[in-house]
Amino acid sequence: MHIIINWLVETVGEMGYLGIFLLMAVESSFIPFPSELIMIPAGYLVHAGKMNMLMVILSGTSGSLVGAYINYFGARYLGRPLILKYGHYVLISGEKFMKVETYFLRHGEISTFIGRLLPGVRQLISLPAGLAGMNHLKFSFYSLLGAGTWVTVLALIGYFVGSNQALIMQYSRQALYGVLAVSVVIVAIYIKLQSKREKHKNVEVEKG
Repeated sequence: MHIIINWLVETVGEMGYLGIFLLMAVESSFIPFPSELIMIPAGYLVHAGKMNMLMVILSGTSGSLVGAYINYFGARYLGRPLILKYGHYVLISGEKFMKVETYFLRHGEISTFIGRLLPGVRQLISLPAGLAGMNHLKFSFYSLLGAGTWVTVLALIGYFVGSNQALIMQYSRQALYGVLAVSVVIVAIYIKLQSKREKHKNVEVEKG
């Protein structure tokens, strides 16, 4: 493990900010692999004085957004027409698709933001956003917000932990648990606010 970590640090260092950008773009699109393998070594290189933290975060976040765009636009302009035309052949009826579309158009912002924080989901969340035709600017904003948060957390772990493999595993796990806990809280608050809005709308309708 120590050899692997050293190799990752050297590789990221040699590729520089462009390497971080390209690797995170790939990680966020069609070849998913742990972003920890990119951003934690980059954070360590900041600690070693070989990189700048702001540039590392910007490179990682912008790369993540580009990767998300690949999935988003692919789903929107290729996947959506195919599903609408041939979806019934794979048990995706027009009614089912409309339900997914309606849900994502109503809750796409929170879904995109939370999805970008969760492993195994961050690469996939762009697909339903594209299929549902989510507003491009909203998709970009919430993708940036989620990706930027996760990239910053990983870079900071690398900065403060260095190349200590035991601590990297420990803090990465703790960061994941922390992100999951925060995500649950955010979703709970969102659901509560949505419930209040619905009640308010119902009251307004009754008054009208």
